[in-house]
Amino acid sequence: MEDNKIIITVSGSDKVGIVANVAGILSKYQVNIEDIKQTLMQGHFVMFMLCDIEKSLLNFKDLKNALIEVGNQMEVEIWVQKKGIFEKMHTV
Repeated sequence: MEDNKIIITVSGSDKVGIVANVAGILSKYQVNIEDIKQTLMQGHFVMFMLCDIEKSLLNFKDLKNALIEVGNQMEVEIWVQKKGIFEKMHTV
């Protein structure tokens, strides 16, 4: 179901553990990673994740806050959006 899909965007200086820390939070709360793309642009790390929160132990808001908190600890920006909203924002 599309209501259960979220897009996670991570951006910041490249460092060890970004993927592991974000994936660790998702695993801890039973969020399934369905697709992941990442790249380095002149030392700047960028990652997009498509996830399913249907079986998540947290609601969307609490999961978003947990991800933002881990991002703050790693000094990277993390944005979490519902897939439907993300798609509407990026449709011309």
